[in-house]
Amino acid sequence: MPRTLTIGHSPDADDAFMFYALTHNKIDTRGYEFRHHIQDIESLNRLAQRGDLEITAVSLHAYAHLSDRYALLACGASVGNGYGPILVSREPLTLQELAGRTIAVPGTLTTAFLTLQLALPGCQHLVVPFDQILDAVSGGKADAGLVIHEGQLTYIDHGLHKVADLGEWWKCETGLPLPLGVNVIRRDLGEKTMTEVAGLLRQSIEYALSHREESLDYALTYGRGIDTTRADKFVGMYVNDHTRDLGEDGRAGVTTLLTRAHAAGVIPVLPALDFISG
Repeated sequence: MPRTLTIGHSPDADDAFMFYALTHNKIDTRGYEFRHHIQDIESLNRLAQRGDLEITAVSLHAYAHLSDRYALLACGASVGNGYGPILVSREPLTLQELAGRTIAVPGTLTTAFLTLQLALPGCQHLVVPFDQILDAVSGGKADAGLVIHEGQLTYIDHGLHKVADLGEWWKCETGLPLPLGVNVIRRDLGEKTMTEVAGLLRQSIEYALSHREESLDYALTYGRGIDTTRADKFVGMYVNDHTRDLGEDGRAGVTTLLTRAHAAGVIPVLPALDFISG
């Protein structure tokens, strides 16, 4: 009998793109069946805290609170190499001018918020669902907003200004890419299952990259109104060589970000970092 495992991922084109082959029988899943559980990343972070999902996308920030129950997968990460979450405002501002102003953020466990706390310590924030942040800024509910997902491409449509790109800030600070989302797998599945699933996820990513048009057509159903050109750009930003495997610089990005967050008091403990490859 097939063994059924649940994969949690966000309703984003990049996640849909990378999991397409795995959940639609485009590759040999070796006796496993995978089903989707789709929620926004902050909700997935909370579900993972309870251990509800066998495999799930989570924010790297959240992983600092999950490492006792979950192991990191070396593949499937969303990494921005010189780009990432964007701070936007109604009028032109600098990062320093945001000190003391209210910033709408997509959740306190997001890596975007962790990085913001390193770039602007002590910042004032207001939690707003990620897909409502642009409206919150435009409508005056917040002075600025921290946008993730497709908002990184669509904020201009709202007449907003870029204050700073936190992936660019991080690259200037460290010379490293910014690891934002990661995939994790529950440790109680055992070493054999964890390794096999890691290998299947890597194959799913490779299938998507080598069958780009087919996989992108599917991913567009999760594009929340963005057109094919923008969806293709967004997928290209976050499904890349670092997604196949974090690699040396990706792993260094993970270690450096969490080490700095711990030193700054943003996370309570520095988690064990064991990367599962397949």
